Parts: sequence; C-alpha cells; structure tokens
Amino acid sequence: MPKFRKKPVVIEAEQFFPDKRPYPKGVCNTPDGICGCVLLGGDTGPHIHTLEGLMHVGPGDWIITAVKGERYPCKPDIFAATYEAIVE
Repeated sequence: MPKFRKKPVVIEAEQFFPDKRPYPKGVCNTPDGICGCVLLGGDTGPHIHTLEGLMHVGPGDWIITAVKGERYPCKPDIFAATYEAIVE
C-alpha cells in the first residue's frame, strides 16, 4: 500500500481555558443566551462553529485557525503529537 506524508503547514492556535477572557476567536458560550446554539444532547457550554457543525470546546483544547481561516478545536494530546512551535 502506498504511504503518504502530511505536508508541513503553518497554523495559528490559541489554547482555551474557561476562566481566561476573552475567549479565543470563534468560541461561543451560551449560558448568557447571546449565541443561542444548542449542541447535541442539549449542551449549551463553550463551543465553536466549524465546517462540520458545532463542536464542544473543553478546558485546555487548542483552537486552530487553519489555512483557509476555518477554526476547529483540537485536544491537547493530539495537538502536541501533531504540531511544534516555530520561532519567528
């Protein structure tokens, strides 16, 4: 079977913590009723609008801004295994 390597892509990311304000760009929190979104199961906690729909955002998750400006959450362990910091 052929093998492939993921192309190197530079992304922007910010880690989410519920007690740190302001939230990373794109993160909604509905208890204040501003967003009005409801996740599966009726959850109204922190979430982000992605190309695949609404996704829950948990403490420590990274909010990634991808190559076309789309945003999505990434669990810390997956982020650490996939990305490394670059020094500019």
